[in-house]
Amino acid sequence: MGKFTKWLGAGLGFTFGGPIGAIIGYAIGTMLDGVKIEDFTSEQEDYKKTIGRKERPSVKQTTAGDFEISLLILASIVIKADGKIDKTELDYVRLHFINLYGKERANNAFKLFNGIIKKDVSTRQVCIQIREHMSHSSRLQLIHFLFGIAKADGIVAASEEEAIHKISGYLYINAADYESIKAMFYNEVDSAYRILEIEKEASDDEVKKAYRRMAKKYHPDRIQDVGDEHKKGAKEKFQSIQNAYESIKNERNMS
Repeated sequence: MGKFTKWLGAGLGFTFGGPIGAIIGYAIGTMLDGVKIEDFTSEQEDYKKTIGRKERPSVKQTTAGDFEISLLILASIVIKADGKIDKTELDYVRLHFINLYGKERANNAFKLFNGIIKKDVSTRQVCIQIREHMSHSSRLQLIHFLFGIAKADGIVAASEEEAIHKISGYLYINAADYESIKAMFYNEVDSAYRILEIEKEASDDEVKKAYRRMAKKYHPDRIQDVGDEHKKGAKEKFQSIQNAYESIKNERNMS
């Protein structure tokens, strides 16, 4: 379990404590009898030394590991929302993590995930902890990923959308941002307009302004705080903005 302990010890930032820490502790307990989350402190200290941190900072910082663990916990909530654990959705999460982190790190994540998914999770408590330590742009990226999980079996079930909507509210994602991301996963007539957060009656100038605003909001550089490995998902979201703009331009014959 050496590689697993090093991975988890390095990944614990703000997620070391609070309700998320308790969930991680439970998951570890299902894997290793007699092992607690506190046992990973030495791995965390070794990691901090490698990046020049001699002491734990007074203000917890979001790390790529924090984002990774937050994804796992929120994904477990969405996957269980329809009352069953769908293999297609599990495979999507695994594939997504392999694409992001490589096979070895993804396998470590799934060792933890197999314990997390057995635990009853308080959505509200987990989201409060995340929103207190994670930027708005990073929280938007979490919502985008969760819709990808829900859509993995070809359709976003009503129960799954309801779970994501609840998560979004607890993460302080406003209605316009939520509907924009949601529209990226629905092939509907007005999806392009909803993605750009405008009405179909908007003028051409308003369309252009909306595109510039949304491109800035969803630019991959805005989630640098949680590591370069998460930029791939951010680029997919950014591409949806560009595709929506091109679709409207073609529809209106805009120059």
